[in-house]
Amino acid sequence: MNMAVIGAGAWGSALARVLHENGNAVTIWDIDAQVLESLRHGRNERYLPGVPLPTGWRIESDWDKAVRGREGLVFAVPSTVFRQVSARVGDSLAMLISVTKGIEYKSGQTMSQVLRQCLPNNPVAALSGPSFAREVALGIPTSVVCASPSESTAKTVQGLFHRPEFRVYRSPDILGVELGGALKNVMAIGAGVGDGLGYGDNTKAAMISRALAEMRRLGVACGAQPETFAGLSGLGDLMLTCFSRQSRNRDLGERLGRGETMEQILASHPKLAEGYPTARSAFQLARRLEVETPIIDEVYAMLYEGKSPRDSVRDLLQRDRKAED
Repeated sequence: MNMAVIGAGAWGSALARVLHENGNAVTIWDIDAQVLESLRHGRNERYLPGVPLPTGWRIESDWDKAVRGREGLVFAVPSTVFRQVSARVGDSLAMLISVTKGIEYKSGQTMSQVLRQCLPNNPVAALSGPSFAREVALGIPTSVVCASPSESTAKTVQGLFHRPEFRVYRSPDILGVELGGALKNVMAIGAGVGDGLGYGDNTKAAMISRALAEMRRLGVACGAQPETFAGLSGLGDLMLTCFSRQSRNRDLGERLGRGETMEQILASHPKLAEGYPTARSAFQLARRLEVETPIIDEVYAMLYEGKSPRDSVRDLLQRDRKAED
């Protein structure tokens, strides 16, 4: 297929490579001229340093030239600008694939919901799962899930990306897949806080178990299927992001746990982890739906209200006794 990848960060570049290696015609668009110039030479040193990339794809800074005539558009831009970018697509009838993990703050919508609102006549899918971009770009075995309410769309996306080292499953529960991918970033910040405070494996195991229950509870309240959260975009992505040293979300939490303030972290991290804006969106969504989300609440308080990590852990542990759900 004739595809355009919108956003040349680590994830967009890695997925563009997968599409290219599967024989698709790939155009990559971004606003960063320096990144595009690097890609022309088979590199993306800003986001994937040292990783060899193809040169047989089209690099484009002109939006209209990048999008016009494409059969599929892959959106790999931050959630904070997702609607703004989506609104530029215009009258294209291309298949739209979101690979962004986030929740829009004002609307509480997932990225596929934003796409459907901006472009109601286009087929929409989402791709998510436990997948660090660098490992995907290096061809390290990875499994993800593509989701769409249309089985034919999901099968098409599966065929676009599936490779021996990049196994793609299908799901009809696009809402659950997207919420799992977004909420796990918030939970990874909490897991990182425990690391920064010097807690052990017991703490992290408890944290991940209760985080999964919380993600499922909020997801079901939004209309997702509970079993989705036991899959790749739920438990799988949660484990990866909470345990790995590659996780920017876990790293953010660890820095908080070690005593850094958000002001210090923001000043040293121009490209902040997706869990930071998603924590605010998830907190607001849970309040709107009246869903109990104690971990999300405490992560939000640490990120946006300056609450100390030790106070957050204390308040979580001192909650009323209850049955496990």
